[in-house]
Amino acid sequence: MLHFPLPVSREGFHTSRGAACHQDETPDEAGEVAPMAVESSPTVLGTLLPEGSLPDASGVLHEFRQKTSQATLIAFVCNHCPYVQHIESALADTAAHYRPEGLRLLAVVSNDTFTHPGDGPEGMAKQVARAGWDFPYLIDADQSFARELGAVCTPDFFLYNRSFALAYRGAFDASSPKNGNPLTGNLLEGALRLVLVNKDVPEPHRPALGCGIKWLGAA
Repeated sequence: MLHFPLPVSREGFHTSRGAACHQDETPDEAGEVAPMAVESSPTVLGTLLPEGSLPDASGVLHEFRQKTSQATLIAFVCNHCPYVQHIESALADTAAHYRPEGLRLLAVVSNDTFTHPGDGPEGMAKQVARAGWDFPYLIDADQSFARELGAVCTPDFFLYNRSFALAYRGAFDASSPKNGNPLTGNLLEGALRLVLVNKDVPEPHRPALGCGIKWLGAA
C-alpha cells in the first residue's frame, strides 16, 4: 500500500500531461492575474483509484479507499485559485447533500507551497472556514498523487464508483468566474446520482477548467 509522503521536495514533475490551455486573465484573491486557464485532459474510465493515503494539515493520514463508500470523489483544489473559490461553497453543499447516500469526498492540494504559500496549512484552514468544508483536506506535498491520477488543474474532479473504478472525470458545471453561466453543480451532481446507484455516466464528460497545478521546480 502506498502512503504518499508529507515532506516537500523541490524536485518534481514539470509538465501538464497534455492539458489544453486557454487565455483567461482572472485575478486571484491577492489581485494577481492568472494568465492561463488549464483544461483537464481525458482519463480512461475504469482506471482504479490507487490504494494509499495522504495526510491532512494535522498529519493525520486518510486512506483513499473506504470500503463502506458508495462513491469516492477526489477533488484537486487550492486556496488561492479563483476557479476553486467560485465553486467552493457549492462543493460543500454537494458533499453534505450526497453524504447520506454514501459519497465520500477527499479534497487534495498538490500545489508547490514554496511558490504559493497561500495554499499551505494556514491558507487551507482559512478556506475550510470560508467555504464551510467538513470533509478531509489532504496535502500531496511531493505531487505523487496528482501525477498518479493525471490531475492538471484546480478544480479537477475524479469520481470513482463503489469498486473504486473511475466513472467521471470532468467539470462541476459549465460556469466559471467570468463566463456568466449559473453556478449549479449540475454536471458533477448528475454524475453522482448515477454512480451512487451503480450506473455509468454517459460520455463525453465536459473537461474541468481552472488554474494549472503549480508543479515543484517549475519556473
